[in-house]
Amino acid sequence: MDAHAQLVPPVPHVSSGPALELEALVFDVFGTLVDWRSSLIEDLTAFGAERGIVADWPAFVDAWRGAYAPSMDRVRHGEQPWTSLDALHRASFTRLATQYGFENALDEAGRRWCVDRWHRLRPWPDTVAGLRRLRTRYLLGTLSNGNVRLLADLAKSARLPMDVILSAELFRHYKPDPEVYRGAIDLLGAEPRRVMLVAAHNSDLQAAAQQGMRTAFVARPFEYGPDQQKDQVADPGIEFNVRDLGELADRLGA
Repeated sequence: MDAHAQLVPPVPHVSSGPALELEALVFDVFGTLVDWRSSLIEDLTAFGAERGIVADWPAFVDAWRGAYAPSMDRVRHGEQPWTSLDALHRASFTRLATQYGFENALDEAGRRWCVDRWHRLRPWPDTVAGLRRLRTRYLLGTLSNGNVRLLADLAKSARLPMDVILSAELFRHYKPDPEVYRGAIDLLGAEPRRVMLVAAHNSDLQAAAQQGMRTAFVARPFEYGPDQQKDQVADPGIEFNVRDLGELADRLGA
């Protein structure tokens, strides 16, 4: 048994028959469908080697991701007006590039290229095949804090088979604000109990459940690297706890 499998305990069987009455599955994207950390480290390491920039790229990527929630919280709490995730990523990149000592080595094209890496992240090995199976039975969409263009580019580059791109940008709120989940439900024209959020993050799933959505936790125990401490298994109350999207497809009869 591999290390990943050991981290996710067996869960009781839940019927995948008509009783679920699901119409649509919406997915968190960063960490759930795509491996942002490895993708960014690989791309920025190659970029640095080409430009002669020496930096601790894993530490830089972790710091960049670490700026993600605080930057959105400033928008959520009204400390700054609505700002897209691309713009937030650009601002945190500039600050961290200065902190890590290579801001002066970048031209504008280089800065844009680095920020654009969030549009080109690679999927986890099970993602595309699992989504294809699920799409045979359910309507699939993103439900991410990424802006619409970022998510559209990502779906195209990672070949994510989505029927609809739903973004926090559409609602001018960031998750876990309830407006994001309620807005997605409204645009899908479905009752909350007929829409399931699939995510690797318990806080996201708990917020969705509070709006009446169904929930499925997919384990990504190395999203934050080998020393990840959080989101190893589903919190109590999350309906499905699966190892990957293939198992979710099995459980949902796809």
